[in-house]
Amino acid sequence: MFDKIKMDEISADVVTLDLLRGARETVRASPLGVIQTPMISWSQTTLPLSISCDIHIKLENLQRTGSFKIRGVANQFARRPSGGHFVTMSAGNYGKSFAYALKHYGSKGKVVMPETAPESRSILIKSFGVEVERVPTSGLMEVVQRCVHEENMTFLHSYDDLDLIAGHASLGMELLEQVPEPDVVVVCCGGGGLLAGVASAIKLSGCSKTRIYGVEPEGASTMYTSFREDKPVWMDAKSVASGLAPPSAGRLPYELCRRFVERIALVSDGEIKEAVSTLYQAGLVVEPSGTAAFAAVVNGKIPDLEGRRVVCILSGGNIGKEELVNFPG
Repeated sequence: MFDKIKMDEISADVVTLDLLRGARETVRASPLGVIQTPMISWSQTTLPLSISCDIHIKLENLQRTGSFKIRGVANQFARRPSGGHFVTMSAGNYGKSFAYALKHYGSKGKVVMPETAPESRSILIKSFGVEVERVPTSGLMEVVQRCVHEENMTFLHSYDDLDLIAGHASLGMELLEQVPEPDVVVVCCGGGGLLAGVASAIKLSGCSKTRIYGVEPEGASTMYTSFREDKPVWMDAKSVASGLAPPSAGRLPYELCRRFVERIALVSDGEIKEAVSTLYQAGLVVEPSGTAAFAAVVNGKIPDLEGRRVVCILSGGNIGKEELVNFPG
């Protein structure tokens, strides 16, 4: 149905270590200023832990524009002409990085945003001079299609895109330099772009024994359901973690996750809310979507962690004071 805006039918086989290494160099050299984020030991925090294992926390909430999304955006924009007219769909974090890149490259664009996303995200994206259109989640792709067909805009996918996934893989490579050969890596999952990139980087780098888990909200279990049905699925996703509630799992992310990811764990909105509060009380400002991996670890959703070397990614910190008051504690 979306033949003119869908990514080409690219096979997961094209994702090679050489491709990911090249993308990492592009991200490193990007004028968008992507940084190497800190990795800290759980033992260096006041966070509670009921199991005996060596856990490290990757702080992508400190990344440029407040989330990991800038990694993929840096690689996407490096491979597209300046001055273009682009459209994307995003609940906020990709939209923020997209808008930041548009301003830098002198391009124009629009972000189609689900109505469930915090209004503060819309205001922030508009501050970069980028148009925002808020619609029901089920209508996101319809509006994108209209922009492509009627306004001749170029669609940049926020999770189902080879350049984006390769850019996100830079996080996986960076992680391995900070914690070589981890036993377990836990990553949040929405459409699957970050999970696919990180998992590909780790497995293609030779860490065959590393177990990689994705984490989704129970009300937005698109990748979990895709695994069960053996194909990418669409659903009416709803969660307090709006950034993890796209209308579908990406096709290429799904293929890569089936190849490299152990399984998908689910966390409740209550567990996500509690995780936001727990992290905040320990001095870490993390948005609901960014806490999913942490919530899975502390609530026993990831098996066999005892005595293991574990990396947990906090993927974003874009949460305002007006949102934090809605969380316990």
